[in-house]
Parts: sequence; C-alpha cells; structure tokens
Amino acid sequence: MCSTSSRTHRTALQPQRAVGRQRVADLLVAASDLIAEHGYEATTMAAIAKRAGARVGSLYRFFPNKEAIADTLLHQHLDILREAYDALGQRAAGATPEELADLLIDLLTTLYPRVKSLPALMDVRTDRTELSRQSRATALGGISAALIACAPKLDRQEADDIATVMLNSMKTMLGMALKTVPTSPGAPAELRLMNRLYLAARLTPLRSG
Repeated sequence: MCSTSSRTHRTALQPQRAVGRQRVADLLVAASDLIAEHGYEATTMAAIAKRAGARVGSLYRFFPNKEAIADTLLHQHLDILREAYDALGQRAAGATPEELADLLIDLLTTLYPRVKSLPALMDVRTDRTELSRQSRATALGGISAALIACAPKLDRQEADDIATVMLNSMKTMLGMALKTVPTSPGAPAELRLMNRLYLAARLTPLRSG
C-alpha cells in the first residue's frame, strides 16, 4: 500500500443512514480481522465481503478499492489510540500510582481487539517511519501527561523517562497476551506487580503535601 500522496486517491463513501453506517462498520471489522490474520497483501475484497456476510458489490459501493479500506482502517485505529491516551489524564487525576500502573499495563491489551490490524497496515505504508514516530509520540505524551496528573509535582523530563519505561512494559504485557514474546503462566502477574511497585516508588513521594 502506498502513501495516499503517491497514488490516485479515491475516498470511501460516507453513508448517511444508520443501516449504511452499520454495514460499513461490519465491513471494516471483517477487513481488520483478515488483515491481522493474513496480512494486507493476502487479504482480498472478496474475502472481506465473505467474512462480513455481505455481497462484494456492497463492499465496492462503500470502498472503491482495498487501499481505501486500508486508509480508513489506519486512520480509525490511530484515532482510537489518540482518544485512549487523551482520556488517560482524566482517569489518572483521581488514581493512586498503583491504580495508574494497572490502567497503563492493561491499556494496549484492552485496545488490541479494536486496532489489531494496525501493525500490518503500517508495515506496507511508504510513510511508515513517520507514522511510527507520530504514534510513539502520542503514546509517550499521553502517558507522561497521565503521570503528571497523578503526581503534579513530577518533573516533566522525569515524567517522559518514566513514560518510556511504562510504554515498554505495556508492549511486553501485550506480547505476553498474544504469546509473541517468551512468557510463563505467572509472568503477567509479576509484570503487573513490578509496575505497581515502580510507580508507587516514583510517584507517591510527589503526591504528599
């Protein structure tokens, strides 16, 4: 899949009726599932329609080609991640460091079903490096803001450093859940405990007074 700037861009149809919006949502879920399972190149329009229980003509009515589906999914997934990280600050303001650790360590695992095709979609983009940079910046910025909301006296540079540590832990927890990294039955609980203790040690002294 090329970047939209390097090819003729034909946009997806935006349905006005609720039934049309639901049909598009179903088609996008089917496409995301197939791309996550088989990769972008191996996923066909016919397979997407079949997975969604729709006629292929219905799929083409809303999406002129597979690139339009991929572009829609990519922006949808990135929006979901941005909204999730933006919402962290509000939840963190009333949370203890241990509660915030749990929120963070579970975040990517919770979001994964909604953005499961994102890695495969980004892999075939010509602007993958820039998208990855933006995605990481969004994550780190959201985590850092949540840490400061939890412990307002936290220095911004320290918050950024802690955010980097937490993002790596979050990715490890997701890898354990997907079994893409070495793990054992008790390892997720140990990782959770480690992050609770870590944030308690770093944030609790900055919450008093």
